[in-house]
Amino acid sequence: MDSHGSESSAYRPLLRSHDHRRSHGSSHAVMIVLPAIAAAVLVGCALVRILRRPKGSKRGFDETKLVSNCSSTEMLSFVGFSPDMRGCIYGGRRLGFSTQTTGRGGQVFTYRELEMATDGFNPRNVMTHAGFGILYKGTLMNGTLAAIKLLYVEGRQGEREFRMEVDLFSRLHSQYLVGLLGYCADGHHRLLVYEYMPNGCLQKLLHPTTCEADQPLRFLDWTKRLRIALDCARGLEFLHENSFPAVIHRDLNCSNILLDRDFRAKLSGFGLTKPCSDTLDGYAAPEYALTGKITTKSDVYSYGVVLLELLTGRVPVDTKRPQPEQLFISWALPRLTSREKIEEMVDPLLQGLYSKKELVQVAAIAAVCVQPEADYRPLITDVVQSLIPLVKSACKLSFSSG
Repeated sequence: MDSHGSESSAYRPLLRSHDHRRSHGSSHAVMIVLPAIAAAVLVGCALVRILRRPKGSKRGFDETKLVSNCSSTEMLSFVGFSPDMRGCIYGGRRLGFSTQTTGRGGQVFTYRELEMATDGFNPRNVMTHAGFGILYKGTLMNGTLAAIKLLYVEGRQGEREFRMEVDLFSRLHSQYLVGLLGYCADGHHRLLVYEYMPNGCLQKLLHPTTCEADQPLRFLDWTKRLRIALDCARGLEFLHENSFPAVIHRDLNCSNILLDRDFRAKLSGFGLTKPCSDTLDGYAAPEYALTGKITTKSDVYSYGVVLLELLTGRVPVDTKRPQPEQLFISWALPRLTSREKIEEMVDPLLQGLYSKKELVQVAAIAAVCVQPEADYRPLITDVVQSLIPLVKSACKLSFSSG
């Protein structure tokens, strides 16, 4: 493995950010003393250049105008209608969706169809108790495996949120987002049908519970972890940069990162009915805990936490560890500029099978993502561009050694 040096070209895209309006903040840019090693120099340069980005960058935008929020009351135009939807709340008023719904994500299921798919919503088919409902594994009539979410919907507000959730998922099509196969609005029943992800969520692989630890270990090697990191960044990039208005995930964590049979990652858990991350779970950005306000940079912070979990195998908050280490981010951040300390934090399951150069570079990316000040964090697009050469290098090395 390469133990020295780093590719400065991998950092150049990361150094671009936008709208850093406080020129007086240069004295706060470097939050820790940088040791005299290559990784420290790169992180220091990144922070200084981010601070000095000129006001009015062309990459900037007014997030208050572009970002979707939970209070949106946009009316959705009617396109299609199924007899199964006659019994909807509001006396049979038809649900309306955007024109893209008629393409992907617009299949309408009856409650009976989904009941049969889950063997009568058999408890043995329960995958997890998700937000606002229960997620079941099911087999559709055409033999397709699906994740079927039985929602808890009450009153007109719940109905409106269901309609908007279907519309949101129906218009966001990306290979890095979990796809919506269809929905059910039969009588008072409200269900969402998603594509099935065979390897489950990243949470169960990185942090298995006692009962899950007894199952065969699906090991995530270094290359898989880098691919997952890049897939997640690309998913956020789609939400932030390729959606209009921009969509903030709001609840990015390892439980909302799902893996297909090849361990390629897709984001789930985003939507208008999702609450923001719990401020106590370690994923929420400091500005949300202080003000309750979020931007796309809040997602970048949560992404940085996930990236550090992939590197270390640790959870963000662990009360079983010594007091200084219980809040992982605050403990780890000063150590991310030291090659020796980074290696000490690496997940022992990797058994040293990784490139030390790539390790230092990924740690530097994570360090700028979890900066306490939102303005010092990079755009997720810049993170993507920084990870691409690292993933290519890791895949090439893995292929040659395999």
